[in-house]
Amino acid sequence: MIRIREISLPPEHTVAQLSYEAARALKVSNSKIRRVKIVKRSVDARKKPDVRIVYTVDVAVDGNEGKILKQSGCKKASIAPVVYYKPPRLNTPPAKRPVVVGFGPAGMFAALILAQAGACPLVLERGEDAVSRHEKVQAFWQTGKLDTASNVQFGEGGAGTFSDGKLNTGVNNPRIGWVLEQLVAAGARESILFDAKPHVGTDVLLTVVQNIRQRIISLGGEVRFCTQVTNVLEKDGHLTGLELSTGEVIDCDNAIFAIGHSARDTFEKLYELGIPMEAKPFAMGVRIEHLQETVDKAQYGKSDPVLPPADYKLVKHLDDRTVYSFCMCPGGYVVAAASEEGRVVTNGMSYADREGVNANGALLVSVEPKDFPGEGPLAGMYWQREMEEAAFAAGGKDYCAPAQRVGDFLAGKESAGPGSVQPTYRPGVKWCDLHTCLPEKITDAIEKALPLLDGNLKGFAHPDAVLTAPETRSSSPVRILRNEERQSTGLAGLYPAGEGAGYAGGIMSAAVDGIMCAEALLSQL
Repeated sequence: MIRIREISLPPEHTVAQLSYEAARALKVSNSKIRRVKIVKRSVDARKKPDVRIVYTVDVAVDGNEGKILKQSGCKKASIAPVVYYKPPRLNTPPAKRPVVVGFGPAGMFAALILAQAGACPLVLERGEDAVSRHEKVQAFWQTGKLDTASNVQFGEGGAGTFSDGKLNTGVNNPRIGWVLEQLVAAGARESILFDAKPHVGTDVLLTVVQNIRQRIISLGGEVRFCTQVTNVLEKDGHLTGLELSTGEVIDCDNAIFAIGHSARDTFEKLYELGIPMEAKPFAMGVRIEHLQETVDKAQYGKSDPVLPPADYKLVKHLDDRTVYSFCMCPGGYVVAAASEEGRVVTNGMSYADREGVNANGALLVSVEPKDFPGEGPLAGMYWQREMEEAAFAAGGKDYCAPAQRVGDFLAGKESAGPGSVQPTYRPGVKWCDLHTCLPEKITDAIEKALPLLDGNLKGFAHPDAVLTAPETRSSSPVRILRNEERQSTGLAGLYPAGEGAGYAGGIMSAAVDGIMCAEALLSQL
């Protein structure tokens, strides 16, 4: 097939127009085009309000492709490369089945690879299945009653299940296409295969993760929910078993630990056992909400129902740290994401249609181990807890979150209520001055960055925009050290994986890291 890049069309174009433009680029009649496969689709708003949809396509044509390509003289066309990932396969099943701890993106795709290889993995997830978990989360958002075992952080699908379901990543890896194909096979929209900024939506993810679980089971795997690992057993520096909260001991030689960034009690246990780990840089801050219409006009120069809800990606490098947007949710909601009693955490979420009135995104400040008030590998984790406890107190100690309008935040005065932007956080917000519950390092950086970011996205520092605190779980504050074989440097057979172990920063990078840990485990078998 021939790959053609940068085909630009108006938002209201038809499929026939795409085929016509491909034929025109190759200087052949449209009847010669047998098939057009979209490889990439993106929105180009650089010349707003003349917004364009830009495609990269692979085209099958009648005739000799090399000859057609040469005769066309098209500099934006070439023979399409072949990118293919083939999961590994064992010749015989292992004597002891491998264990996967955690069923977020890293654990889920590690388990899928192991199951497809014929290793019959056992998955242990401390939270509940997706349906039961969804009920607990909805109850928490409505009543403020938190279940510490099953919530936005813990349960089938991991923290990403209650998010926008973003699948874009800076990682360039052939496994990415395979992951996307598995998600589509499990119920995600086919457009995630080619959208430049693909997303699934939390409502669709709830179904997708269940279907992937059923696939793992059909291949000989087993998934246990409400099953927490409380101890790691070893002999002569090698893993020998896992002790569960029920008292049961699982006999195993190999386990992938995809525990997620909120498994703080597990971090503490691993540290107690002497598993090598280190504090790592991460970021904390707030969620910022605008009217989606404000973001659309800033990005597109207009509101157009044909165009998707606009997003943004902003960054400002200050003298001593960086302030940037993260996990932006067009047409989304700010959600309560606590997993521990007496602590408030925020996150962002969108449904597949992204039809919410507001847009929200994390506004984060980079922090390094030298910024942490304590010392040791878990110092950043304990600092997160301090911020979450301060927010719980400022919010009224009922899991409402402290909030402030941007105009009041910059003026240093307490907010009395909302303006044109109504906060979406449930179970509710308590208006206050965020300077009273956030560290000065965070508030100073956000104060400096807001006017600068407004220069990049008009309306970003609108006085009525809402800041809801805190956003503390953007990434893990801990890295569990591992060697070239992806095993713990202190315990053979233990494979730290994904975001919680400090090796990923989103759904896709976590999934790929989980796959590569599974491959490493299989190579040992």
